[in-house]
Amino acid sequence: MAHIVLLMLFDDVDTLDFCGPLEVFSITGQRAIGPVPFSVTTVAERQLPPVTTRSGLRVTPYYTYANAPQADILIVPGGLGARHEQHNPATVNFVRQQAREAEIVFSVCTGALLLGAAGLLDGLRATTHHRAMDELAETAPACSIVRGVRYVDSGKIITSAGIATGSHVSPAPISHWGLYHSSEPNMARRPSVPHRTQWKPPGSSLNCRLA
Repeated sequence: MAHIVLLMLFDDVDTLDFCGPLEVFSITGQRAIGPVPFSVTTVAERQLPPVTTRSGLRVTPYYTYANAPQADILIVPGGLGARHEQHNPATVNFVRQQAREAEIVFSVCTGALLLGAAGLLDGLRATTHHRAMDELAETAPACSIVRGVRYVDSGKIITSAGIATGSHVSPAPISHWGLYHSSEPNMARRPSVPHRTQWKPPGSSLNCRLA
């Protein structure tokens, strides 16, 4: 049975924050024989009017908070909208409730603010966009903020840095099911995004290679 990947949407979400993971999870396993490992869908507080992303794209989610299925993987994107939604009780409560049964909760960029507002980062290490570090520290004072890394994998909770990390880091939660490092000769279940990527931390001239 396919694992349910639930992508959260809200007004002023960064398009790449959710489109990157959507593509990675959607195509994983498509070349393999048998059922695909993930079923990807979207959720927002409302269906109509459509959610408007920061770039002006209008998206109608499949589900609302009221009728959404339980996620195996909950993906929380960022953007300017995340800064607003951390003060929205409906959104924060939805994240908290889904996280109770989810196997993985994965935030992209400033989506970590929603995890912090829901109390999910207490006692954990986490990261976010380099310009939102101080804000995350205020939102989640019991969290240890990690700077200069692409992502922090705390097991059930995975937080990632800037906007492009949504697609670059998606193989990390995929690897929790052993689907990334495949023993099959044709690597049929590998996502198309490399798990190891060259990256320069903000303000740095050094390349970092993170697994």
